Amino acid sequence: MALDAMTRTRTETDSLGSMEIPSDAYWGIHTARAMENFPIAKRPISVYPDLVIALAMVKQASARANREIGVLSPEKAELIDRAAQLVIDGEHHDQFAVGVMQGGAGTSTNMNANEVITNIALELAGREKGDYAFLSPIDDTNRSQSTNDVYPTAVKIGLSLTLQSLLEELDLLRKAFLAKAVEFHDVLKVGRTQLQDAVPMTLGQEFHGFATTLGEDYHRLLENRYLLFEINMGATAIGTGITTHPDYAPAVLRHLRQITELDLETADDLVESTSDTGAFMSFSSSLKRNAIKLSKICNDLRLLSSGPQAGFGEINLPPRQAGSSIMPGKVNPVIPEVVNQVAFSVAGADLTVTMAVEGGQLQLNAFEPVIAHSIFQSITWMRQAMWTLRVNCVEGITANRARLGAMVGASVGVVTALTPFIGYAAAAALAKTALLTGRNVADLVVEAGLMSRDEVMKQLSPARLSGLEAVTAAIPIVQPAENVVADEPRES
Repeated sequence: MALDAMTRTRTETDSLGSMEIPSDAYWGIHTARAMENFPIAKRPISVYPDLVIALAMVKQASARANREIGVLSPEKAELIDRAAQLVIDGEHHDQFAVGVMQGGAGTSTNMNANEVITNIALELAGREKGDYAFLSPIDDTNRSQSTNDVYPTAVKIGLSLTLQSLLEELDLLRKAFLAKAVEFHDVLKVGRTQLQDAVPMTLGQEFHGFATTLGEDYHRLLENRYLLFEINMGATAIGTGITTHPDYAPAVLRHLRQITELDLETADDLVESTSDTGAFMSFSSSLKRNAIKLSKICNDLRLLSSGPQAGFGEINLPPRQAGSSIMPGKVNPVIPEVVNQVAFSVAGADLTVTMAVEGGQLQLNAFEPVIAHSIFQSITWMRQAMWTLRVNCVEGITANRARLGAMVGASVGVVTALTPFIGYAAAAALAKTALLTGRNVADLVVEAGLMSRDEVMKQLSPARLSGLEAVTAAIPIVQPAENVVADEPRES
């Protein structure tokens, strides 16, 4: 609701002056100023719930640590702890209202968290929102902290939480391709290199390849996840730990590990860790790798399903919607297409992260908000893209078995399987003859006296052609009585 539409307000004051804040808002003056200053993306940080939860986890761990080392009263620490838990449990997320794009290295996000958690705590204590003399957003909720250690730590924790849901969806998609590999295990087709006919394979092998590459990406993402586990809590402004008790950093780490159930570690060099954002760049790069490989798979699905009459027409994608406002009956591969576009966006986001990492200066990187937004958006979009690809496309793919069989039967690529027995030169000549005349390769080999019919059919069996059964050159290369040459096309 717009501020001018509110009938009741409270007055809050900061170093710049006073502002009227809606009386029912849990955020305060620092959030209000940020909302005025950054009307950029029109997307609040609450669009990334795991980031909000991570911020609350950091505040909860800090309250417990501050109580433990004796710099915050048990009463205040308990209130902050309880308030943070409500946010962790999913309450009041709509109050995290600052925009995802903001200046100030994340200060507005940290202040938004401080104000919301403080006002929830005040309400728990039976106090009015804004009663900061009783409990202060900065002196109490932000005790022993700075945006410069809170924000990157919360982003790393939030990304770790969000990544888990992406990994789950990625594995489901891998299993969907694997199920199709089993279903299509006996379906022969012509493999292609450089978009030209190559040698036979099975459609099952092709889909198994898709599953394997997604499994590899699963492990690469897991590996890069551990880069996010190094945090700089206790560094405060630039890594020197100014305003903190010597026991704070180990205490807050211990509580964060317990709360998040992540294997977090405090960086050895807090000055370096506070200014360095390389972990985000590496993590973003692994996301881009996954997105680009997924996009390649979608390119293949679109090619294999192209047609349905004048294209490859090897597989059928489930029809999801009408494909044209002018051509009746046209159906487009809209699901792979949208996944392609998500991949393009992830690649662009990775470049944004790279430039933002490079843009850091001296003891702080001011551009962490765009880093966080870019990576959170990439994970969110990729997870949703994988879901729609699995549910609305892969699980419903069928094979055009008759067409695939006919193409294998007419393919000269099968002659490759005979080269161990007849030699490359003879195989090349026969392939040219088959292309010119349209005749069957097997017939030409037998007619040339290079192999018997039974031996040809044995070597051209589906199991041999697809590599599922080992090929052994049990017979020597036979030289024909005369040089095998490519015939000219015969008159009909």
